[in-house]
Amino acid sequence: MAIHSTAVIDDAAELGKDVEVGPYTVIGPDVRIGAGTVIGPHVYIYKNTTIGRDCRIWKSASLGTDSQDLKFHGQTTYLVIGDRTMIREFATLSRATTEGAATRVGDDCFLMAYTHVAHDCVLGNNIIVSNAVNMAGHVTIGNHATISGLTCIHQFVQIGMYSFIGGGSRVPKDVPPFVMAVGNPIMLNGLNSVGLQRKGFSEEVRQELKRAYKIFFRSQYNISQALEKARSELKQLPEIKLFNDFIAHSERGVIV
Repeated sequence: MAIHSTAVIDDAAELGKDVEVGPYTVIGPDVRIGAGTVIGPHVYIYKNTTIGRDCRIWKSASLGTDSQDLKFHGQTTYLVIGDRTMIREFATLSRATTEGAATRVGDDCFLMAYTHVAHDCVLGNNIIVSNAVNMAGHVTIGNHATISGLTCIHQFVQIGMYSFIGGGSRVPKDVPPFVMAVGNPIMLNGLNSVGLQRKGFSEEVRQELKRAYKIFFRSQYNISQALEKARSELKQLPEIKLFNDFIAHSERGVIV
């Protein structure tokens, strides 16, 4: 391990093999940092935080702090970060609110500068969150989603996998998987066709998702009618089932 002499590390913290800790960084109790992770200068990791292997935390990020929630009164809560995730300057990641619960960020994510991940958020794997994106509590983001800069996400919103949110958006409702959306108020902007092609989705899957998109968002059907039509007329590929189920189980309603 390479730990700068000015770093302050609690005796109850556990650091894996080859962890690096920069100048003036503070690491509190019950923090576990996986092998090969690099912690920059002036980073604050408050407590009850697990960081995976080969992560990179840049200058002045703040992790594992108490949730900014009026319901929080000292409950034992956690922050869990997966492997190979990068967290840039001045990002803030809070612990959960409910006793025993955790805010979670998956593997291979990239959280850019000034990102805020609030209490009880759950981010999947391979997610890109651009500069100054702000999440309220209990937000869920699916694998491979991309959230562009200066976007604000309402509490309890779900953003589906492989979706793309344009910069400066306000997201008050759920965003289905595989789509593009942008604006304030946010509006759908078609299927994320280029992104899906780059990720290796077959022509068959992309065409069937286009048909699903048209049934739900470019027709006169209500949600119940669209679900019935999609389930009866489309090939029931795994991606189509996921698309249908996301919309069917949305509690906040989906954007249009």
